Amino acid sequence: MLIRLVVFALFVLLLAYGFSWLADRPGDLSLIWEGQIYQTKLIVAASAIIALVAAVMIAWWFVRLVWTSPHSVTRYFRARKRDRGYQALSTGLIAAGAGNALLARKMAARSRGLIRADQEPLINLLEAQAALIEGRHDEARAKFEAMANDPETRELGLRGLYLEARRLGANEAARQYAEKAADNAPYLPWAAQATLEYRSQAGHWDDAIRLLEQQKAARVVEKAEANRLHAVLLTARAGEKLESNPTGARDDALQALKLAADFIPAALIAAKALFREGGVRKAASILEQTWKSAPHPEIGQAYVRARSGDSTLDRLKRAERLEGQRPNNVESLLVVAQAALDAQEFAKARAKAEAAARMQPREAAYLLLADIEEAETGDQGRVRHWLAQALKAPRDPAWVADGSVSDKWLPVSPVTGRLDAFEWKAPFGQIEGALEDGPAPASIETALKTLPPLRDVRPESPVNDHRIIELERAATIAEAVRPTPAPRSAKPKPVEPVVSDKAPAPSEAKPFFGGLPDDPGVRDPRVEPEPKTRLRLF
Repeated sequence: MLIRLVVFALFVLLLAYGFSWLADRPGDLSLIWEGQIYQTKLIVAASAIIALVAAVMIAWWFVRLVWTSPHSVTRYFRARKRDRGYQALSTGLIAAGAGNALLARKMAARSRGLIRADQEPLINLLEAQAALIEGRHDEARAKFEAMANDPETRELGLRGLYLEARRLGANEAARQYAEKAADNAPYLPWAAQATLEYRSQAGHWDDAIRLLEQQKAARVVEKAEANRLHAVLLTARAGEKLESNPTGARDDALQALKLAADFIPAALIAAKALFREGGVRKAASILEQTWKSAPHPEIGQAYVRARSGDSTLDRLKRAERLEGQRPNNVESLLVVAQAALDAQEFAKARAKAEAAARMQPREAAYLLLADIEEAETGDQGRVRHWLAQALKAPRDPAWVADGSVSDKWLPVSPVTGRLDAFEWKAPFGQIEGALEDGPAPASIETALKTLPPLRDVRPESPVNDHRIIELERAATIAEAVRPTPAPRSAKPKPVEPVVSDKAPAPSEAKPFFGGLPDDPGVRDPRVEPEPKTRLRLF
C-alpha cells in the first residue's frame, strides 16, 4: 500500500512538472484536417488529450463493472458464505479443544454445510475430534483413515491412527503407523521418536542408529540429545556383542564414550572387552577416568578385580589407589572397606565403613559393618544390631526407570519402552525420611553408642541365630529341672543327672551370658521341642 502511494505521488509530480514546463514555453498547435485549419494553444491541446485519456479509462471501467457484475455478486456471496464457514470451523475447533462435544458437533455440521470438505480438510479433523470426545472411536478412526489417504493430511491422519492404536494396546499397528510416518516425513518428532523406541525394543540397533542419524541431519533432535541417544544405542549393541565379538563390543563402547564421556555402562563394557583381550592397563585407565567424573560401585568393583590372579592385598592396594583419585567420597570409602574386609584387615574395613556411614548413612554402609562384625567377632547380637540399622537407613542407589528397579543397566525401560530411561538414583526417591509408622534412622554415632557389648564368642566357630536360641532355651530348661535342695536336718539325697556323650548334665549347664557350653543340645525330655526359628531381615 505504501508503494502505491509513493508511485501515485511521483506520477502527480511528473504531471505537474510537465504542465509547468509547457506553460514556460508557450506555443500554438495547428491541425489541418479536410482543408480546415484547427489552431489552439499547446497547453490546451495537452490538457484535452489527458482529459480524453481519463474519460476513456473511466468509461472502460464502468463497462467492465457492468459486464462482470453477476460474477462479482456471486463471488461476494460465496466469500461471505466461506467466511461464515471458517468462523464456524474455528469455533468448532476451539470447542473440541475445550471438550465441548455438543458445540463441536454442531459447528462441524455447520462448517460442512458452508464449506465443501474436499476444499477444507480441517472439517474431517473437527469431526474426528468431536467423535473422540463423544467416545465414538470407530467413527474417529474412519476419519483418520480418510485423512491418511489424502496427501495434504496424511501426516495428521497417521498420527491420529497411531494414538488410537496405542490406546487400544495394538503395539504392532502403532509401530507400523509410526514407521510409515517416519519414512514419509523423518522430520516428524513423534514419528521418529516412536519408531526409534520400537526398533530399540526389538533389538534392531543398526536400524535405530541409522534413523537417529537421519533425525540428527534433519535437526529433529538437539545435538547433545542425539549424541546421548547414539551413545545409548552403541552401548546396547556392544552389550550384545560382548560374548561373541569382544573386539566389536570394544569399538562400539569406545565410540559411545567419545559421545558421552561419563556414561558408566559404556565404560564397563569397554573395560570388560579389553580385559578379555588382555588390555588390562587400557581398561584400568578407562575405569579411572570414569571414576573421576562419576564414582560408581560397579566401576570400583571392576577396577579392583581387574586381574583375576591378584591377592586380596593387591586388590586392597588398587582400591586405595582408586580412593586417592576421589577422596572424601562415599563410594571410594565403601570400595576400600570391602577390599579390606576381603583381606581380613578388619580395623581398616571398620574405619572406612564408619566413615562412609558418617558421610552418607545408607544401608550399604551398615550392611558392610554387619559383614565385618560377622567375620571378625561372630557376635550375632552385634550383627543383628547393624542389620537393624541397615533396615532403617535410606536405600542405596540403583538403576531405576519408571518406578522399576533393575540390578543392571538396560537401554530401554521395561515398563514404557522409553529409550535411555534408566537413572542411577535411590529407588522411591519421592519418599523422603523415615516411614510414618517406622522408627527413625539413627546416626552412626548413635548406632555406635547403642552397640551391644562384645560377647565371648569364638571367632573360629561363630554361632548362628537358631543355635543361640537353642542355647538360651537349654539354659532355661536346666534351671527349671534343677532339684530343690533338702533341709539341713535331712540327709540330702543325691540326684543323678542325665548325662549323655553329646550333652552335659542339666545341673552343670551354664547360663548363656556366662559362657558357651560345649554343646547346647540339652533339653528336658518331658518338654516338647519347639521349632527352630531364624530372624530374617528383608
